Amino acid sequence: MFLLLSLCMSSLLLHADAQERASLWRGNDRSGRCQYSFTVPSPVESSCPQTGGPEMEGLKARLSMLEVLVARLTGGETVAPQRAGARAQSELQAALNRATGEKNLLQGEKERLEQQLVGLQGRMEEMRKETERLRNRPCPPQTPLVQPSPSLQGSGLMRPTGGSSAMSHLMTRPNRQGDSSSLRDSAWPYRSPGFQELKAEVTEVPAPDGSEENTGCGELVSVGEPVTHRKADNIEGKYGVWMQDPEAASLYGPNMIWRIDTIGSDVRKLFGYEDMEQLAKGFPSKVLLLPEQVESTGATVYRGSLYFQRRLSRTLIRYDLASESVAARRELPHAGFHGQFPYSWGGYTDIDLAVDEQGLWAVYSTSKAKGAIVISKLDPSSLEVKKSWETNIRKSSVANSFIICGKLYTVASYTAPDTIINHMYDTETSQGKAVSIPFRNKHRYNSMIDYNRAQRKLFAWDNYHMVSYDIKLGRQQAN
Repeated sequence: MFLLLSLCMSSLLLHADAQERASLWRGNDRSGRCQYSFTVPSPVESSCPQTGGPEMEGLKARLSMLEVLVARLTGGETVAPQRAGARAQSELQAALNRATGEKNLLQGEKERLEQQLVGLQGRMEEMRKETERLRNRPCPPQTPLVQPSPSLQGSGLMRPTGGSSAMSHLMTRPNRQGDSSSLRDSAWPYRSPGFQELKAEVTEVPAPDGSEENTGCGELVSVGEPVTHRKADNIEGKYGVWMQDPEAASLYGPNMIWRIDTIGSDVRKLFGYEDMEQLAKGFPSKVLLLPEQVESTGATVYRGSLYFQRRLSRTLIRYDLASESVAARRELPHAGFHGQFPYSWGGYTDIDLAVDEQGLWAVYSTSKAKGAIVISKLDPSSLEVKKSWETNIRKSSVANSFIICGKLYTVASYTAPDTIINHMYDTETSQGKAVSIPFRNKHRYNSMIDYNRAQRKLFAWDNYHMVSYDIKLGRQQAN
């Protein structure tokens, strides 16, 4: 280093001698190091300037170039940054490797948790299905059966044993209001003592043979597989009601289908379709804007009028389809509304209107009935209650109901794909019983089930889908 510096200084000294102005000397500084000094007189100044000046700046530039030259020759300044850069790169690579390893561990933990979640969801679904199966399973008979007598062997029927058991008592007399003490089910300790669900023997009714037309008005024997006619277009059609007038007015033909989507804060649109084919295509021929908002899925049509419950009230409205105006309105006495006594699926289904061979009905409950289903026969013109029956069936324990030939039938579940029709109440005899008729919820969320007298079918609204069911009725028993 010193040799190279000396050579450089010698070169500068020779250059200075050429001008006969520069001088160079060598000596030790305070720390004992060798220090070279040289001077170049300024041709324009007699003394060194205190600050700045062209010569000072040029001198600084030459000294900087000299320092850079010395650094390059020695190689010390170059090696150190290279080593520092390699060390920093190595540390960064190690940090990257650690981060990658942690990411892989977290990814594996995430996949494991997702697998556990899927397993838990599967177990929950199995438990839900088991719960529905147990809920829909018919109650076992509580009265032992005896061998049939010779006179009954040919008919294939069996009767319960005689005695003073509650079941025998139920099978030998009509159900009267207020006499519910013998119907209490000890298996449900939390039930209100004011009413109990009806428990009775399930009687199998033979289906009519092929030679007999299904035009009678006996008990319901079977319900066919659901047939899907249309799926709603948007979320407003998740729940709804569709219906057909069994005694259509002359303005609309007998094949006219009516539909209301019941989700939304302003449910007032009534769609009319000329027939089932147009319903399937989604082409309404008539759209009416009702003057009052509709509550839930309990509406029906009869004799040229739409009957529905006004939102947030117990008021029933008869809307004349020909004049497109309200023809009558009346409060249903003491009826619960807006979530007081709905079906088990909810949806503010407190008041459910129905039409069958005998006319217009309302299915609801009251505070006096303590949640038990009340059936009222209504005057179709004035909406006045003509007669009422209080059953022993808890309304919130069933998913839905419908009326055929003056008999109320209830469905056990609205979500189970395979459920049953579990209760029947006959308004003619004021007597009810438990039944077990298979029923399918194809799309697993049935929010409306009504009897369509015009087509002798059940209409239902199952999770956006409008479906229908064929039915079979037994022979009407002579009085």
